[in-house]
Amino acid sequence: MEGNFIYQMETSKFRTRDPEKAHVFFLPISVTSIVHFIYDRNSREHWNPMKQTLTDYINLVSGKYPYWNRSLGADHFMLACHDWGPELSKAVPELFKNSIRALCNANTSEGFKPSKDVSFPEILLPGGTMNGLIGGPSPSRRSILAFFAGGLHGPIRPILLEHWENKDDDIQVHRYLPKGVSYYGMLRNSKFCLCPSGYEVASPRMVEALYTGCVPVLLKDHYVPPFSDVLNWKSFSVEVPVDRIPDLKKILAGISTRQYIRLQRRGKQVRRHFEVNMIPQRYDVFHMILHSVWLRRLNMRLHGLEYL
Repeated sequence: MEGNFIYQMETSKFRTRDPEKAHVFFLPISVTSIVHFIYDRNSREHWNPMKQTLTDYINLVSGKYPYWNRSLGADHFMLACHDWGPELSKAVPELFKNSIRALCNANTSEGFKPSKDVSFPEILLPGGTMNGLIGGPSPSRRSILAFFAGGLHGPIRPILLEHWENKDDDIQVHRYLPKGVSYYGMLRNSKFCLCPSGYEVASPRMVEALYTGCVPVLLKDHYVPPFSDVLNWKSFSVEVPVDRIPDLKKILAGISTRQYIRLQRRGKQVRRHFEVNMIPQRYDVFHMILHSVWLRRLNMRLHGLEYL
C-alpha cells in the first residue's frame, strides 16, 4: 500500500509542482523500505537508526523549504502501512503531534487521533492486482457460518483459538489450513469472516472478506476502521467485543437471514472504496485516502495549530 500510493502520487492529477497552490504536502516516506534496508535484528538499539533516518529526512525538508516550519508540519502528511509506522513517527515530535498520519495501524491506545490522523486499509494482493480476488457465491450457497485461519500472535487470537479451534463445524477456526484447502475458497464459502487483531490492530482480512462477499466480523480493541468519516461500518460488518468471543456462534447465528443479506449487499456496495487500481478510478482506495486527508486538512487552523 505504501509503494502503490507513492507511485500513484507521482502522476496523480491532484499533484501540483507549485507549492503555493498546494493545500497539503506529502512526505514520501516508506516505513517498509526503512525497515527493509536499515533494521538490524541483531542490534539492541535497532530503533535508533530507523528513527534517525526519519529525523534526518524531516530536518532536510524543514531546512530546504519554508513550509514545514510555517505550520510545524500540520499541513504535511505521511502514509505508512507497516506495523512500525506509528512508532517511527514518534521520532519527530511535530510529525507525531501535528502532521496528518495516514496509518493502517490505527490504534487509539498508541496515539492515533481520529480527528487528525487517517485510518486506511491494509490490502494484500498476492499477484500484485485484484485479478481473481473479487466476487463470490450468493448467501444461500455459503455453507460455513464463520471462518478464520492465521498465525497465533497478539492477545486476541489465542482467545479465539482457545474457544473455537476444531470445536465446531459451523465456526471454522484454524491456525493452519489443511493441505489442499484453498484460503480464498474458504472465504467464498463462508457467511462471516473473522478479523481478529494480531500483534497490531490492522489486518488484510477485512478487505479480503469484502472482496469475496463475506461479511467481516471485527474482533479488535482500540481500532478505528478505515474511512469511518464516510462509511458506516455497522451497516456492512459485525463488531464483536473481545470478551464476547465465547458467544460468537450465538451472536452470528442470531443474525436473521434478512439482516445478513442486507449486510452482505452493503458490503458489495462499499467494496469499490477498497479496490486498488493500477490507474486510479473514482471512489477507489487511492481517492478515499486523499479524501480522508483532505477532510483533516479542512479541520486544521494553519497558523493557530488548533484542530476544530
